[in-house]
Amino acid sequence: MVQLGCDMSFNQTCYGLIPKNEVLQDYLYYALRGSLSTMRSLTYGTVFETITMKTFDQWQIPLPSILEQQAIACILGALDDKIELNRRMSRTLEEMARALFKSWFVDFEPVRYKAAGQPPPGLAPDIAALFPDSFEDSELGEIPKGWNITTLGKICELAYGKGLKTSERRPGKVPVMGSNGQVGWHDEALVRGPGIIVGRKGNPGIVTWIQSDFFPIDTTFYVNTKIDHVPLTYLFFALKYLNLQNLGADSAVPGLNRNIAYMSKLLLPFPYILDNFNKITFVLFEKIYKSDQLNIDLINLRDALLPKLISGELRVPDAERIVGRCT
Repeated sequence: MVQLGCDMSFNQTCYGLIPKNEVLQDYLYYALRGSLSTMRSLTYGTVFETITMKTFDQWQIPLPSILEQQAIACILGALDDKIELNRRMSRTLEEMARALFKSWFVDFEPVRYKAAGQPPPGLAPDIAALFPDSFEDSELGEIPKGWNITTLGKICELAYGKGLKTSERRPGKVPVMGSNGQVGWHDEALVRGPGIIVGRKGNPGIVTWIQSDFFPIDTTFYVNTKIDHVPLTYLFFALKYLNLQNLGADSAVPGLNRNIAYMSKLLLPFPYILDNFNKITFVLFEKIYKSDQLNIDLINLRDALLPKLISGELRVPDAERIVGRCT
């Protein structure tokens, strides 16, 4: 279920609902979300759950006054707006880190400026001084002078995750990581964070960063470094640029061939440049983590308030005080 604030088109697999005069659109959206369990009890079908137009004739929702609807939608909408703002900030921070990686280690902008006799824009003089001022040929093409080429297998290990069925997971705050990101929670970590997860089966080659301790399941690899001066922050973006999705194993289930991945060529810059990259990007990743943690709290608060506000169990002034204390 989604709410769109613009014109839309949709196919025959879904419905578009138009509220009547006595119902506000925003309130209708939250009221329907708050009664999804009722909707599911009215579905039919063994393979796919299906609803018909008649479902909506039986689907009852509370209908307070327009002013009450406005207040409820305003409270829940404010929480959703804050959640979306935090998500955008996290995407912006990761894009900043990605842009820095591309500038330093793909486009070699600091080296190009120095080779042209110009100071690299946006770089402090002490950091700019760390970069060479010329290039040399290599098997990967032109690279900064003095930098090396190595293989992925020489600088890190892709370690196997461990099986953990949904029925075996216990309530906790440890993220359970699958091949395409987080798939649940557990009360025990397998790996100390921060870390990198690489999809092994199902979504092979997908690279995910995790700031906290985590539990990677058996559809994943997690990264162990072999060289102390090569930070995880550098490996995270380097792995993304390797296009690991194309290194699949020959089987019915798509999978990443670890031994083939190990042969991938990787640029190895000077250690002190990697150290400065790590210092800058780790701060960005820490901010992303804090933003994501705040969103978990906001989502839990919204999901707790929603059914109570819709049912009338919690009055608007009380909800406003709760939201005010938590945001």
